[in-house]
Amino acid sequence: MSSPEKFINVTLITEFLLMGFPDDWMPQRLYTTLFFLIYLAALMGNLLIITITSIDQHLQVPMYFFLKNLSFIDICYISVTVPKSIMNSLTNTYSISFLGCATQVFLVFVFGGTEFALLLVMSYDRYAAICHPLHYEGIMHRGACVQMVTTSWLSGYVYGSIHVAGTFSVIYCGSNVVHQFFCDIPSLLTLSCYREHILEDGFIILSCCFAFVCFILMVVSYVQIFTTVLRIPSAKGRLKLVSTCLPHLTVVMLFLFSGIVMYLAKNFKPSSMKLVISVLYTVLPPTLNPLIYSLRNKDMQTALRKVIAHKTCKMIS
Repeated sequence: MSSPEKFINVTLITEFLLMGFPDDWMPQRLYTTLFFLIYLAALMGNLLIITITSIDQHLQVPMYFFLKNLSFIDICYISVTVPKSIMNSLTNTYSISFLGCATQVFLVFVFGGTEFALLLVMSYDRYAAICHPLHYEGIMHRGACVQMVTTSWLSGYVYGSIHVAGTFSVIYCGSNVVHQFFCDIPSLLTLSCYREHILEDGFIILSCCFAFVCFILMVVSYVQIFTTVLRIPSAKGRLKLVSTCLPHLTVVMLFLFSGIVMYLAKNFKPSSMKLVISVLYTVLPPTLNPLIYSLRNKDMQTALRKVIAHKTCKMIS
């Protein structure tokens, strides 16, 4: 049993200070400008994908339905952390309420978990399209696609709920300075009173095990996909099928790599290194996903050219 002295002179934290950016004025403004440009690029890129996949009739297929949802999730994911950080830097007020911090943690994990689940669904879509083309329409019908997206969102909410419960079940006291530009779990747990956060550590281990199982399922899917592709006699046909898989495979590897780096490097001491790592897994994937899909996908390029040509004709006329 804990001694009574352990609970003496404890001042409970009601707000946190997000101090991820450097204190110097010039580097701080540089980071803020960079964050603003990245956020703007992420918004424009993902909104463009949502618009194109909504208005082009040739893109009304499951693959682009999932891509539209992925872009929406990416907008939500990056909007949870970056705008608040930009506003804090511009107004020189770095505080966030306890409830606001808990909400930020919850939403980051909701959207992150939903994105991971959706990437798993998209890998299954590619598997069904390439390995079972004759049954593809029956497998990936509209109702099934909606159910898969709904399940992805529900799994994200469960993922966010267990992590916010585990993180904020501990008592925070003493220092309220979070050396990060948003409320992230590793930084928050270092502020717990007695460094006892067994519940959240257990949730993190379970999450990693579940993510590993999902990753193995993705690997199995892609092994079968590439085995099927290699049997195709036409080199042009093989290239076309591989080109539809590479963007998704690149996004999966980017998302998983950034998440792994987050957990492995959570104890890095230099604040600049922690900032780079946090940007890697919260800002980079939502920004690069539209570039990966739009630049590598010929259908998206064709649809984009149609939209640009249509807008140009309207402006000329």
